[in-house]
Amino acid sequence: MTHEPQDGEETTFWERLRRRKVVQWGVAYAAGAWGFLQGLEYVSDTFGWPGRLQQLATLALAIGLPVVLVLAWYHGDRGQQRVSRAEMAIITLLFLLGGGIFWRYDRASEEIQATRTPVAAPTSQVTTVDAGPSIAVLPFDNRSAKADDAFFVDGIHDDILTQLSKVSALKVISRTSVERFRDTKLPLQDVAKQLGVKSILEGGVQRGGDRVRVTVQLIDAATDTHLWAETFDRDLTAENVFAIQSEVAAAIAGALRAELTAGEKARVDAVPTQSIEAWESYQLGKQRMARRSSESLAEAEQFFRKAVELDPQFALAHLGLADVLQLQIEYSGAAPAAALTEADKSVAEALRLQPDLSEAWASAGGNAIRRRAFDDAETKFRRAIEINPNNATARHWYSFALRETGRLDESREQIERAIALDPMSPTMRIWLGHVLHDQGRFRDAENAYRKAMTIDPLLPNSYWSLAALTAYALGRPADAVPLARKAVALDPGGPMSVFTLALLLDDLGESREAMQLAMDAVRRWPDSLIVQWLAAGLQASGGDWKAASQSARKALAIDPRDGIALNVLAIADLANGDAGTARARYAKAYPELLAPGPLRIDRSNYFAALGLASILLQTGEDTRARQLLDSSEGAIRQIPRLSWSGFGIADVRIHALRGDKARALAALREAEQAGWRGPNWRFSRDVDPAFASIRDEPEFKAVFADIERDMALQRAKLAKLPKDAPLDSAAGD
Repeated sequence: MTHEPQDGEETTFWERLRRRKVVQWGVAYAAGAWGFLQGLEYVSDTFGWPGRLQQLATLALAIGLPVVLVLAWYHGDRGQQRVSRAEMAIITLLFLLGGGIFWRYDRASEEIQATRTPVAAPTSQVTTVDAGPSIAVLPFDNRSAKADDAFFVDGIHDDILTQLSKVSALKVISRTSVERFRDTKLPLQDVAKQLGVKSILEGGVQRGGDRVRVTVQLIDAATDTHLWAETFDRDLTAENVFAIQSEVAAAIAGALRAELTAGEKARVDAVPTQSIEAWESYQLGKQRMARRSSESLAEAEQFFRKAVELDPQFALAHLGLADVLQLQIEYSGAAPAAALTEADKSVAEALRLQPDLSEAWASAGGNAIRRRAFDDAETKFRRAIEINPNNATARHWYSFALRETGRLDESREQIERAIALDPMSPTMRIWLGHVLHDQGRFRDAENAYRKAMTIDPLLPNSYWSLAALTAYALGRPADAVPLARKAVALDPGGPMSVFTLALLLDDLGESREAMQLAMDAVRRWPDSLIVQWLAAGLQASGGDWKAASQSARKALAIDPRDGIALNVLAIADLANGDAGTARARYAKAYPELLAPGPLRIDRSNYFAALGLASILLQTGEDTRARQLLDSSEGAIRQIPRLSWSGFGIADVRIHALRGDKARALAALREAEQAGWRGPNWRFSRDVDPAFASIRDEPEFKAVFADIERDMALQRAKLAKLPKDAPLDSAAGD
C-alpha cells in the first residue's frame, strides 16, 4: 500500500530542496557564474589583464555559492523579503569563512611565487639595469590548436624583438637570453632583475586557418602594472604579420618614451617579404642555426636555401644562408674557400636588397675576419653597430677582430656590452672567457666557461674551452681530458672538440690514440684548417716529414696566411737547404713583413714574423731579421705566456735566434716554472730548428726532463680517474 503525499507534504530531501527552489537558484547561479568567467577571460585577454584576476574571481564566486543557497533555503518558498537575525548570522559567518579562505589563498599564492624557481633559468645572477628605457620580450605562448605552430609563434616573437632592437633609444635583450625564461614561474620583477631591464613584454599567438591573432601586454616590472596592451586579429598574410610587428614596436617605443628616428621608423616599417612560406622557412632556419651543432646547421642551410628559392628578394634569407655557411667552417669542418665565396655573394645580395641591414654588415665583418682582413672587419662592424646599437652579434664578432690584433681591453669592452644585451647567451660567455684567458685572468675565464655550462649544459664549446684552459693555463692536463671527451660526446661532428682531445693526449704521451684521432679527423674533415694543423704537428713530432709537409700544404691551401703551416714547410725547406723557397712562400703570404717602412706586428702575425726571421738569418738578411725579432718581442709583451693562444716560449725562440743562449735558457726555465707544457711541447724539444743552438745545453735537457716527469705524473693521475668521474673534478683548487 503506497502513501500519497498530501498538499504541502515533502516526501524526500531532494523534493524539499526543489520546493524551496534551492536547486533552481543553485543552477541559475552556476550558469551565471560560468558566463561571467567566460566573459572575464575574453576581456582579460583583450586588455592584457593579469591571469590572477581570473583566479580570484573564480574563488569569490565559489564563496558566494553557499550564501545564495542559504538565502534560497529561507526565502525560496516563503517569499519573505526581510532577512532575519538568524539568517544574517549564518550569512555573516559564511562571509567570514570565505574571507578567511580568500586571504589564505592570496597569502599562499604570494609565498609560492616568492619561492618558486624558473624552469629554464638556472642562475639568479642580477644584471645591472641601465638608466634609460629597457625591455625584454619573453617567449610568446602558443595558443593555437596545433603544437606544430610553435615555430610560427616563436617566429612572431623573434621578429617583434628584432623590430624593437632597431630603436636605438631602447636597450633590448636578445632572443638567446629571453629564451631561458620560457614557461618560467619566476615573478616578473625577478626576471627583469636577471636580464637587467625595467619593462617586460608578454604575449601569445593563435593561428587558425587563414587568421592570426596576436595579444601583447607591456608591464612595468618594478610595479607589476600594465603600461600598454593590445590584441591584433588579422588575415594571415605576410603583409599583416609584418604590420603587426611594426605597430607593436611603435606602440612600445611610445609607451616607454623612446623616440624613433626617421631612419629607424623606415626600417621598422619595412616589409621583408611578401611570401609567408618564405618567412616560415626562414624562421625554421634561424631556430636550427641557434643550436650550433653540425647536424642542426646542415638543416638550417636547407631551410635558408628554400626561403631564398621562394623569394629571391628576401634579404634576411640571403643573410641567414651566409651566416650558416660561415658557421659550418668552424662547427662542421666545411671547406673555407667555397663556403666563404658563397657567403660573400649572399651577404652582398642582402646588402643590395637592404643596404641598411645591420645584420648584413655584421656578417660581412665576420667574413673579413676569416680572411684576416681585420681593418676591413672593424669598419663593417662599426657600421653594423651604428645602424643598430642593440646588435649583440655585431659586438661579439667585433670583439673577435679586436682580440686578434691584440686590443684586448677593447675586445673585452665589446663582449661585455654584447653580454649586457644577451646575458643568458652561453656562446658570448665562452667568448668572454677567451678574452679573459688571453689577458691572463685565468680564474675569471674559468668562471665564464662554467657560467656557460650552467646556462646550457649541452653546448660542447664550453667544455673544450675549459679543457684548454685547465691544461695549458692551469697546468692540469689530466683533469682536462674528461672535459674534452665530454665535448666530443656532445658533438661528434665538431672538429674543434676532437682537435682539443688529440692535442691533450699527445702532450700526455698517449701519442698513438692522439694520432688515430688525427687521422680519423683528416678523413672526416679534409677541409678543416685545425684538423690539418693537428695532423702536421703530430706528424712532424713523430718524424714523418713527408706526411707533415703534405698536411701543411693542405692547410696553406685553406688559409694562405696560416703561420703554423708556413713554419712546418719552412723547416722542411731549410732541412733541404732551400731557404729561397721558404722565403718566397712567406713573401707571398705576408708581403708587409718584407715591405719597406715601419713594421706592424701584433698578436695576429708575430708567429709568422718569427718564422720569417729564422729564414732571413739563413739568407744573410740579418738587419731585417733583427727588426722582426725586436718587433715580435714587443708584441708578445701584450700577451700572457700560458694557454694555447699565449706566446708560450716565443721569447726563448727570439733569444735563441739572436744567439743569446743564456737569456734563452733562462726564459725556458722561467716558462717551465710558470707552468708551460705546450701544446705540442715535444715539437719544440725535438724538432724546431730555432732551438738548435741550445738543444744540447744541459739546462735545455733538464727543463724538458722536468716537463716529461710532470707529464708522467699527469698521465698516472688520468689512468686512476674512473670513467664516470664527475667533471667537477676539474674544478679550480
